[in-house]
Amino acid sequence: MSVQSEPSPHSSTQAAPGLALPADEILVGGRWRRGRGLPVRPLDPATGRELTVIQAASVEDVEEAARAGARAAADPAWRGLLPHERARYLYRIAELIERDTDELSALQTANTGKTRAETTALVRSAAGTFRYVAATLETAEDALTPSRGAYVTMSVHEPLGVVGAITPWNSPIASEAQKVAPALAAGNAVLLKPAEWTPLVALALGRIVEEAGLPAGLLSVLPGKGSIVGDAIVRHPLVSKVTFTGGTTTGRTIAHHAADKLIPVSLELGGKSPTVVLPDADVEQALAGVLFGIFSSSGQACIAGSRLFVPESLYDEFVGELVRRTEQLRVGPGTDPRTQVGPLAHPRHRDAVAAYVELARKEGGRIRCGGAAPEGEQYAGGAYYLPTVIDGLPNDARTCQEEIFGPVLVCLPYKDEEDLLAQANGSVYGLACGIWTRDARAAWRLAGLLEAGTVWINTYKQFSSSTPFGGFKESGLGREKGRDWIRSYQRQKSLYWGTDATPLPWAAV
Repeated sequence: MSVQSEPSPHSSTQAAPGLALPADEILVGGRWRRGRGLPVRPLDPATGRELTVIQAASVEDVEEAARAGARAAADPAWRGLLPHERARYLYRIAELIERDTDELSALQTANTGKTRAETTALVRSAAGTFRYVAATLETAEDALTPSRGAYVTMSVHEPLGVVGAITPWNSPIASEAQKVAPALAAGNAVLLKPAEWTPLVALALGRIVEEAGLPAGLLSVLPGKGSIVGDAIVRHPLVSKVTFTGGTTTGRTIAHHAADKLIPVSLELGGKSPTVVLPDADVEQALAGVLFGIFSSSGQACIAGSRLFVPESLYDEFVGELVRRTEQLRVGPGTDPRTQVGPLAHPRHRDAVAAYVELARKEGGRIRCGGAAPEGEQYAGGAYYLPTVIDGLPNDARTCQEEIFGPVLVCLPYKDEEDLLAQANGSVYGLACGIWTRDARAAWRLAGLLEAGTVWINTYKQFSSSTPFGGFKESGLGREKGRDWIRSYQRQKSLYWGTDATPLPWAAV
């Protein structure tokens, strides 16, 4: 990758020693240059220090990128490639991502606060995504459909053209790969808009894609504010699909714009996912799973198990032990290999999480542990917040209904299965769910009754590129992953081949 080891000359602060920061350039239609938009100032959330300054994209940059993308997508040099030929580029990108694992992981930890173990896993996940998509591209089949007349019928797929991809700040590179890889595999160009707070890894990915040899203009990386850059991408007339991961409010706005343009959209949105402990659960397995489900990634995951349901008969004992173990979690910078809970991504987000905990207090909730920023010189300046467990609230309390997106767990007792289902499904969200039980029949029954796009049984936060992922209700539209992933970035066309030499009888003289 083409990087620099010093901050941008426009930055007044110093990055961590040895950290390779992207240059103050964005990728616009095949050219690296300074953006013409407002400056973006990525922070290290472990210290609060500014890492660098990147001049963001402007509306004019989006226009240039969209036009270049449309040309590149229509060029036979890309559009005319056979599937296995396009797949070679994706395999090469996967290899280059793996080559740069350490560098990409360090960069992401610096910009997001995540632990090095997690960012390393995310980088490897991104490489795996490109590799899986390449394999499915090579083996994807169009269909010869059953004929109902004197003709041969076929169903084929074509690229859409230009795809707008808008990614969140909580899992850079993995989120980018999940949009860029299938869109490129389908034969499109991509306008990638990373989150304003965390653009650095996306810019590094842009260098990798360029190194892999893709035709210029197929990928543009356009950091900046969603209200400026994201809005320009969504509204642009050359953009034929938008794929977005983020908050439900923004997703609804994007869906309205897509509807006005009559273009497809995929939305992976918010969640308030229930974790259910059944009376017969393996308690050790359930405790470990609940802790991981909510406090890994510092709770900054749409699928975080943020609502815990425990039967009344087990509630006091289970929650008491959960609180004890939560208090023992190690909070610190992502660069410390002992850290389990890193800082939140940005001080503004930490303040938003803290505000929800104060709301829980006002609503009558009990703060069983956490509920504040940690004290000590080692946390000064960082966006830290202690893992927090709250109970004593009804399921309809705002704290139990609204996505907090931080290390905050609300615990609720239930009487029986009917009560459990009423509470667990009593949410506008339906992204994910966890069930802890030894009873396979009960797990199967509940998995069918719980309103969630993904149900984990005796595990949590596990993913496979081969298994579709998405939400119900206000958690989104469409699916990512799986064998049909590429097809969601294409349009379907039907072909009829006449086999009868006789003229159509209607036109006969």
